[in-house]
Amino acid sequence: MHLPMFMVANVIVDVEPFFVLLLGLDYPLHGYLHTFILAFPVGLTLGYVMFLLERFFSPLYKKLPLGKDMTLNLRSFIVAGTIGTLLHVLLDSPLYSDIQPLYPLTINPLYDPSLSLELYAFCTLMGILGITFCAGLLAISAYTKLQRKESPN
Repeated sequence: MHLPMFMVANVIVDVEPFFVLLLGLDYPLHGYLHTFILAFPVGLTLGYVMFLLERFFSPLYKKLPLGKDMTLNLRSFIVAGTIGTLLHVLLDSPLYSDIQPLYPLTINPLYDPSLSLELYAFCTLMGILGITFCAGLLAISAYTKLQRKESPN
């Protein structure tokens, strides 16, 4: 799975509430992007588009060691995109009563505000682990570059 694509896919779903709040739109805060029926094709499309743009973003990934030495293929982007968007909807559904994850059904059978503390703790822990993982990759990358400079050829 392509890690940078997974990260983008998890965030892209919240573009919808961002614009609703920013522009004061008369639209549900958690609208159609927060449904499984739309999150799936958005993840597929995003994965495909990011795969096509890979050659532009590859230098950035290599500087941030977010994909170094990975075998990059379309499947890794598609899987990351779809899992990322669907996971976002799944994790948001218990938290917000206005989400309709099973649209066109107008109910949210996953809504359970009593899980909010556990979900926020899980997301915080995953964020800390993600930051630690990326910091570790950066440290290893910096150490490797330093070793190459110091070693005689």
